[in-house]
Amino acid sequence: MWNRVGALLLRYLYLYRRSLARSMEIFFWPVMDLLVWGFVSVYFQRVGAPRAVLFLLGGLIFWDVFYRSQQAITLSLTEEIWVRNLLNVFIAPVRIGEVVLATCLLGLIRALLSTAVLGILAFVLYRFDLLLLGPALLPYFASLLLFGWAVGMCTMAVILRFGHAAEALIWGTPFLLQPISAVFYPLGVLPSWLRGVALLLPSTHVFEGMRATLANGRPELAPLLPAFALNAVYLAAAGGFFGWMLGRVREKGYLARLAME
Repeated sequence: MWNRVGALLLRYLYLYRRSLARSMEIFFWPVMDLLVWGFVSVYFQRVGAPRAVLFLLGGLIFWDVFYRSQQAITLSLTEEIWVRNLLNVFIAPVRIGEVVLATCLLGLIRALLSTAVLGILAFVLYRFDLLLLGPALLPYFASLLLFGWAVGMCTMAVILRFGHAAEALIWGTPFLLQPISAVFYPLGVLPSWLRGVALLLPSTHVFEGMRATLANGRPELAPLLPAFALNAVYLAAAGGFFGWMLGRVREKGYLARLAME
Protein backbone atom coordinates (compact mmCIF):
# COMPACT_ATOMS: atom_id res chain seq x y z
CA MET A 1 0.00 0.00 0.00
CA TRP A 2 2.64 2.53 1.04
CA ASN A 3 4.63 1.87 -2.14
CA ARG A 4 1.61 2.85 -4.22
CA VAL A 5 0.85 5.89 -2.06
CA GLY A 6 4.50 6.95 -2.28
CA ALA A 7 4.46 6.56 -6.05
CA LEU A 8 1.34 8.69 -6.36
CA LEU A 9 2.82 11.34 -4.08
CA LEU A 10 6.03 11.43 -6.14
CA ARG A 11 3.95 11.84 -9.28
CA TYR A 12 2.26 14.93 -7.85
CA LEU A 13 5.56 16.32 -6.56
CA TYR A 14 7.25 15.87 -9.95
CA LEU A 15 4.62 18.20 -11.41
CA TYR A 16 5.83 20.94 -9.07
CA ARG A 17 9.49 20.28 -9.90
CA ARG A 18 8.88 20.64 -13.62
CA SER A 19 6.58 23.68 -13.42
CA LEU A 20 7.84 26.95 -11.96
CA ALA A 21 4.38 28.51 -12.12
CA ARG A 22 2.89 25.62 -10.16
CA SER A 23 5.62 25.81 -7.53
CA MET A 24 5.34 29.57 -7.15
CA GLU A 25 1.59 29.29 -6.61
CA ILE A 26 2.29 27.69 -3.24
CA PHE A 27 4.05 30.85 -2.07
CA PHE A 28 2.82 33.77 -4.21
CA TRP A 29 -0.71 34.28 -2.89
CA PRO A 30 0.14 33.56 0.77
CA VAL A 31 3.02 36.06 0.60
CA MET A 32 0.75 38.69 -1.00
CA ASP A 33 -1.82 38.15 1.76
CA LEU A 34 0.92 38.42 4.37
CA LEU A 35 2.10 41.76 2.95
CA VAL A 36 -1.40 43.23 2.81
CA TRP A 37 -2.50 42.10 6.27
CA GLY A 38 0.95 42.83 7.68
CA PHE A 39 0.74 46.47 6.65
CA VAL A 40 -2.82 46.66 8.00
CA SER A 41 -1.52 45.27 11.29
CA VAL A 42 1.28 47.85 11.39
CA TYR A 43 -1.35 50.55 10.92
CA PHE A 44 -3.43 49.17 13.80
CA GLN A 45 -0.33 49.07 15.95
CA ARG A 46 0.38 52.72 15.24
CA VAL A 47 -3.13 53.79 16.18
CA GLY A 48 -2.97 51.97 19.51
CA ALA A 49 -3.91 48.34 18.84
CA PRO A 50 -0.63 46.41 19.27
CA ARG A 51 -2.29 43.01 19.63
CA ALA A 52 -3.79 43.37 16.16
CA VAL A 53 -0.41 42.40 14.69
CA LEU A 54 -0.41 39.13 16.61
CA PHE A 55 -4.02 38.26 15.90
CA LEU A 56 -4.13 39.17 12.22
CA LEU A 57 -0.82 37.61 11.22
CA GLY A 58 -1.43 34.52 13.32
CA GLY A 59 -4.88 34.11 11.79
CA LEU A 60 -3.51 34.58 8.29
CA ILE A 61 -0.75 31.98 8.66
CA PHE A 62 -3.03 29.38 10.23
CA TRP A 63 -5.81 29.98 7.73
CA ASP A 64 -3.35 29.17 4.97
CA VAL A 65 -2.78 25.74 6.58
CA PHE A 66 -6.46 24.91 6.15
CA TYR A 67 -6.57 26.39 2.66
CA ARG A 68 -3.51 24.49 1.39
CA SER A 69 -4.66 21.13 2.74
CA GLN A 70 -8.10 21.55 1.18
CA GLN A 71 -6.65 22.70 -2.14
CA ALA A 72 -4.22 19.79 -2.36
CA ILE A 73 -7.05 17.26 -2.55
CA THR A 74 -9.42 19.18 -4.80
CA LEU A 75 -6.85 20.58 -7.23
CA SER A 76 -4.87 17.34 -7.56
CA LEU A 77 -7.90 15.35 -8.63
CA THR A 78 -9.47 18.18 -10.62
CA GLU A 79 -6.27 18.52 -12.65
CA GLU A 80 -6.73 14.89 -13.64
CA ILE A 81 -10.07 15.93 -15.11
CA TRP A 82 -8.57 18.92 -16.91
CA VAL A 83 -5.84 16.83 -18.60
CA ARG A 84 -8.29 13.98 -19.32
CA ASN A 85 -6.34 11.54 -17.18
CA LEU A 86 -9.09 10.70 -14.69
CA LEU A 87 -9.99 7.32 -16.17
CA ASN A 88 -6.33 6.30 -16.18
CA VAL A 89 -6.18 6.97 -12.45
CA PHE A 90 -9.24 4.85 -11.75
CA ILE A 91 -8.17 1.90 -13.92
CA ALA A 92 -4.65 1.88 -12.47
CA PRO A 93 -3.93 -0.82 -9.83
CA VAL A 94 -4.42 1.63 -6.95
CA ARG A 95 -7.32 2.06 -4.58
CA ILE A 96 -9.16 5.36 -4.43
CA GLY A 97 -8.28 5.54 -0.74
CA GLU A 98 -4.61 5.47 -1.69
CA VAL A 99 -5.13 8.31 -4.16
CA VAL A 100 -6.86 10.38 -1.48
CA LEU A 101 -4.13 9.57 1.05
CA ALA A 102 -1.45 10.68 -1.42
CA THR A 103 -3.23 14.00 -1.97
CA CYS A 104 -3.57 14.44 1.81
CA LEU A 105 0.17 13.95 2.21
CA LEU A 106 0.70 16.45 -0.59
CA GLY A 107 -1.45 18.89 1.37
CA LEU A 108 0.74 18.33 4.43
CA ILE A 109 3.88 19.13 2.43
CA ARG A 110 2.31 22.24 0.88
CA ALA A 111 1.08 23.46 4.24
CA LEU A 112 4.46 22.91 5.91
CA LEU A 113 6.32 24.77 3.18
CA SER A 114 3.87 27.65 3.11
CA THR A 115 3.81 27.97 6.91
CA ALA A 116 7.60 27.95 7.10
CA VAL A 117 7.93 30.69 4.47
CA LEU A 118 5.16 32.84 5.99
CA GLY A 119 6.55 32.37 9.49
CA ILE A 120 10.01 33.53 8.42
CA LEU A 121 8.70 36.51 6.47
CA ALA A 122 6.35 37.53 9.29
CA PHE A 123 9.30 37.56 11.68
CA VAL A 124 11.62 39.44 9.31
CA LEU A 125 9.07 42.05 8.20
CA TYR A 126 6.84 42.48 11.25
CA ARG A 127 8.70 40.84 14.15
CA PHE A 128 5.89 38.33 14.59
CA ASP A 129 7.24 35.09 16.05
CA LEU A 130 5.01 32.12 15.31
CA LEU A 131 6.88 30.15 17.97
CA LEU A 132 5.16 32.31 20.61
CA LEU A 133 2.39 29.72 20.46
CA GLY A 134 4.77 27.23 22.07
CA PRO A 135 3.43 23.67 22.56
CA ALA A 136 0.09 24.68 21.05
CA LEU A 137 1.63 25.35 17.62
CA LEU A 138 1.68 21.77 16.31
CA PRO A 139 -1.79 20.76 17.61
CA TYR A 140 -3.34 23.89 16.10
CA PHE A 141 -1.58 23.14 12.81
CA ALA A 142 -2.74 19.50 12.86
CA SER A 143 -6.35 20.41 13.62
CA LEU A 144 -6.60 22.82 10.69
CA LEU A 145 -4.86 20.30 8.44
CA LEU A 146 -7.41 17.60 9.32
CA PHE A 147 -10.31 19.98 8.76
CA GLY A 148 -8.89 20.93 5.39
CA TRP A 149 -8.72 17.27 4.41
CA ALA A 150 -12.35 16.73 5.41
CA VAL A 151 -13.57 19.77 3.45
CA GLY A 152 -11.40 18.77 0.49
CA MET A 153 -12.94 15.29 0.30
CA CYS A 154 -16.47 16.73 0.41
CA THR A 155 -15.65 19.30 -2.26
CA MET A 156 -14.08 16.70 -4.52
CA ALA A 157 -17.06 14.37 -4.13
CA VAL A 158 -19.41 17.13 -5.36
CA ILE A 159 -17.10 17.93 -8.29
CA LEU A 160 -17.01 14.27 -9.35
CA ARG A 161 -20.81 14.22 -9.31
CA PHE A 162 -21.57 17.53 -11.02
CA GLY A 163 -18.43 18.02 -13.11
CA HIS A 164 -17.11 21.34 -14.36
CA ALA A 165 -20.20 23.21 -13.17
CA ALA A 166 -19.08 22.67 -9.58
CA GLU A 167 -15.41 23.59 -9.99
CA ALA A 168 -15.98 27.00 -8.42
CA LEU A 169 -16.25 25.14 -5.11
CA ILE A 170 -12.49 24.52 -5.20
CA TRP A 171 -11.80 28.15 -4.36
CA GLY A 172 -15.19 29.20 -3.00
CA THR A 173 -15.66 26.69 -0.17
CA PRO A 174 -12.79 27.91 2.05
CA PHE A 175 -13.94 31.52 1.77
CA LEU A 176 -17.50 30.44 2.54
CA LEU A 177 -16.22 29.06 5.86
CA GLN A 178 -13.81 31.90 6.62
CA PRO A 179 -16.33 34.48 7.94
CA ILE A 180 -17.81 32.03 10.49
CA SER A 181 -14.44 30.57 11.52
CA ALA A 182 -13.51 33.75 13.42
CA VAL A 183 -10.15 33.89 11.67
CA PHE A 184 -9.36 37.57 12.17
CA TYR A 185 -11.77 38.55 14.95
CA PRO A 186 -13.16 37.05 18.17
CA LEU A 187 -16.19 34.79 18.14
CA GLY A 188 -18.13 37.42 20.08
CA VAL A 189 -18.12 39.70 17.03
CA LEU A 190 -20.52 37.36 15.23
CA PRO A 191 -24.29 37.68 15.71
CA SER A 192 -25.60 35.47 18.51
CA TRP A 193 -27.51 33.22 16.11
CA LEU A 194 -24.36 32.60 14.09
CA ARG A 195 -22.09 31.73 17.03
CA GLY A 196 -23.71 28.33 17.46
CA VAL A 197 -22.94 27.52 13.83
CA ALA A 198 -19.37 28.78 14.21
CA LEU A 199 -18.78 26.52 17.22
CA LEU A 200 -19.55 23.52 15.02
CA LEU A 201 -16.38 24.23 13.02
CA PRO A 202 -13.01 22.97 14.32
CA SER A 203 -11.35 26.03 12.82
CA THR A 204 -13.28 28.37 15.14
CA HIS A 205 -11.90 26.64 18.24
CA VAL A 206 -8.38 26.77 16.84
CA PHE A 207 -8.46 30.49 16.10
CA GLU A 208 -10.07 31.29 19.44
CA GLY A 209 -7.35 29.26 21.16
CA MET A 210 -4.63 30.93 19.10
CA ARG A 211 -5.76 34.41 20.13
CA ALA A 212 -6.02 33.40 23.77
CA THR A 213 -2.51 31.93 23.65
CA LEU A 214 -1.02 35.05 22.09
CA ALA A 215 -2.90 37.34 24.46
CA ASN A 216 -2.11 35.45 27.68
CA GLY A 217 1.39 34.29 26.85
CA ARG A 218 0.65 30.68 27.82
CA PRO A 219 -0.62 27.77 25.70
CA GLU A 220 -4.41 27.44 25.63
CA LEU A 221 -4.95 23.75 24.94
CA ALA A 222 -8.58 23.47 26.07
CA PRO A 223 -10.00 24.43 22.63
CA LEU A 224 -8.15 21.49 21.11
CA LEU A 225 -10.52 18.93 22.64
CA PRO A 226 -13.65 20.09 20.78
CA ALA A 227 -11.56 20.84 17.69
CA PHE A 228 -10.18 17.31 17.39
CA ALA A 229 -13.52 15.76 18.34
CA LEU A 230 -15.24 17.68 15.55
CA ASN A 231 -12.44 16.76 13.14
CA ALA A 232 -12.96 13.07 13.90
CA VAL A 233 -16.66 13.41 13.10
CA TYR A 234 -16.08 15.44 9.93
CA LEU A 235 -13.33 13.16 8.61
CA ALA A 236 -15.51 10.08 9.09
CA ALA A 237 -18.49 11.82 7.49
CA ALA A 238 -16.38 13.18 4.61
CA GLY A 239 -14.86 9.78 3.92
CA GLY A 240 -18.30 8.16 3.92
CA PHE A 241 -19.75 10.90 1.71
CA PHE A 242 -16.86 10.67 -0.75
CA GLY A 243 -17.18 6.87 -0.98
CA TRP A 244 -20.95 7.03 -1.40
CA MET A 245 -20.78 9.75 -4.03
CA LEU A 246 -18.04 7.92 -5.93
CA GLY A 247 -20.22 4.80 -5.97
CA ARG A 248 -23.11 6.81 -7.38
CA VAL A 249 -20.87 8.39 -10.01
CA ARG A 250 -19.65 4.98 -11.16
CA GLU A 251 -23.14 3.51 -11.11
CA LYS A 252 -24.64 6.31 -13.21
CA GLY A 253 -21.72 6.46 -15.65
CA TYR A 254 -20.84 10.04 -14.75
CA LEU A 255 -17.17 9.18 -14.37
CA ALA A 256 -16.72 8.32 -18.04
CA ARG A 257 -18.67 11.38 -19.12
CA LEU A 258 -16.64 13.61 -16.85
CA ALA A 259 -13.38 12.20 -18.20
CA MET A 260 -14.45 12.99 -21.77
CA GLU A 261 -15.65 16.57 -21.19
